[in-house]
Amino acid sequence: MAADTTILTEKLSVLPDRPGAYMFKDAQGTILYVGKAKNLRNRVRTYFRPSDHPKTQALMEKVADFEILSTDSEIEALILEANLIKEYKPRYNVSLKDDKRYPYIKVTTNEPFPRMLVVRRMRKDGARYFGPYTDVKGMRQTIKTLGRVFMIRACNLIIPSPTKRKYRVCLDYYIKRCPGPCEDKIGEKDYRALIDSACLFLEGKEESLVADLTARMERASEEMRFEEAAVWRDKLHAVESVRHKQKVTTDVSVDRDILALARADKIVAAIALQIRDGLLIGRQGFQLTARDSDTDDEVLTAFIKQYYLHSPSIPDEVHLPHNCDDEELVTAWLGRERKKIVRLCVPKRGEKFELLEMAQTNAKLMLNELLTQKAATAVRIPDSVYQLQRDLRLTAPPRTICAFDVSNLGETDPVGSLVYFRDGKPLKREYRKFKIKTVVGRNDFAMMGELVTRYFSNLVEDAAEFPNLVLIDGGAGQVSAACRALDALNITDQPLIGLAKRLEQVVLPSEGEGAGPTLSIPKSSPSLRLLQRIRDEAHRFAITFQKDRRKKRVIHSELDDIPGIGPTRRQTLLTAFGSVARIAEASIDDLRKTGGLDKRTAAAVFGKFHPDASGP
Repeated sequence: MAADTTILTEKLSVLPDRPGAYMFKDAQGTILYVGKAKNLRNRVRTYFRPSDHPKTQALMEKVADFEILSTDSEIEALILEANLIKEYKPRYNVSLKDDKRYPYIKVTTNEPFPRMLVVRRMRKDGARYFGPYTDVKGMRQTIKTLGRVFMIRACNLIIPSPTKRKYRVCLDYYIKRCPGPCEDKIGEKDYRALIDSACLFLEGKEESLVADLTARMERASEEMRFEEAAVWRDKLHAVESVRHKQKVTTDVSVDRDILALARADKIVAAIALQIRDGLLIGRQGFQLTARDSDTDDEVLTAFIKQYYLHSPSIPDEVHLPHNCDDEELVTAWLGRERKKIVRLCVPKRGEKFELLEMAQTNAKLMLNELLTQKAATAVRIPDSVYQLQRDLRLTAPPRTICAFDVSNLGETDPVGSLVYFRDGKPLKREYRKFKIKTVVGRNDFAMMGELVTRYFSNLVEDAAEFPNLVLIDGGAGQVSAACRALDALNITDQPLIGLAKRLEQVVLPSEGEGAGPTLSIPKSSPSLRLLQRIRDEAHRFAITFQKDRRKKRVIHSELDDIPGIGPTRRQTLLTAFGSVARIAEASIDDLRKTGGLDKRTAAAVFGKFHPDASGP
């Protein structure tokens, strides 16, 4: 899976038990797949379990992140899924047979004798639209029922004919399913009354139609015309099966943005729901940082300004959870950018308020996700550590790694170093410097054994926690010496490896005498790069300590043994002359004038470097 598994695990842990839509993305942020769920928590998690389905396997190999958008019902999630697929055209939604939206009922009120049509897109053409409808079968049955009840024509004739052509009524007229406007059997006004009644029902004002159908059914039943009564009963059921418009779509004539905030301490999650052409096409989420002293109104104002500063689209209306600061100024600014009036409003009831509640719910979900990620940051284990565990076949991730190195330039000032890494990062308070005390001459193996012995002896004495892994800068000899040191302390279960510089091979401990086995890790592997970084840090720390020791030894032997020269005067002289060699070349007068020494101390310094001289 091309993803940070730790981050995905955290996001999966805070998924809500709510309906909604989800979008899977690749590493570049491209939406790969959009789906809907009755329960986001259950549905999204199923994708991250082993699957035998080839399409799911191919999808999850590319998924690096996902985003959710919570809704109030599964139907809303269904409509939202279609809108998102239409907007983003994800690669892995090819299983859909077409790219259509959910259908609408179009009443062609821009014609003298209107019809009822099924369309997939609303247009500003003077007609009236109702929907969308997810129960397509029920919708078509409704059109059929309304056509029969109100005798609405089903033909495609242009009435009246633009060419003065004479029409003849069809079979629908004779079976009483059309009033015959093509032969002027009904006037435009009377026909329009039928259409208006049908539109009232589609708007939800269907009481009169239901009452009429019920009366026809009861009258037929009383007259023992049971077959006809059953027909009216079926029509009544079909009318009652009509679905109402979902609130994830809204008035096509107004574009809206719904803004919402959720806040905890200094972290603010901001959500913008974008409604275009009456469709909720998506969600944008932002993280802001606010001070404790910032009011909610100030935070909201700052978000509006940042969000619309470079926005290519400013809507007719911006719905807010509460009033913002400088509302008149912000309104004027947005209107100037859009070159048209923009309204800022705070919905209190109805469909707009429900959309605002949806946005606030999503803002709270995003905030919960941000807080979870922040809390987990301190304990997050990098992928390189997990990869190192796999490469070395360790039983646990090596979250703590200590590395030893020896620096020995010549036979003087041999030193050792220990660096300590936690979760792939240096923990410098755990660094240690060692002066080699028990080894005489150049013997790197023995020196490494001394370092390991001294460090782990202290851990045993203090009952401190051992590192998950010990890294030795060196080959088989150094690793063997370290293992012998651990054996002498009766430490038998400490993971330990070496990293040889020449071939960058991992040297494993030997089970007997002789050199231990080696392990080659690919040079591009993050685990090898982690080991190299830790090894190089141990080497740098040892070299720095060794140089400091040599410098102090040289300075001490030349200056610190002179009466009257302490650390402060020593530093003053070195600053004034630049080096011990120049101090040695200076006369007594130079030492007094340039170095600021008194006559006796200047004479003592001069005598140190010129023991045979009798004076200046």
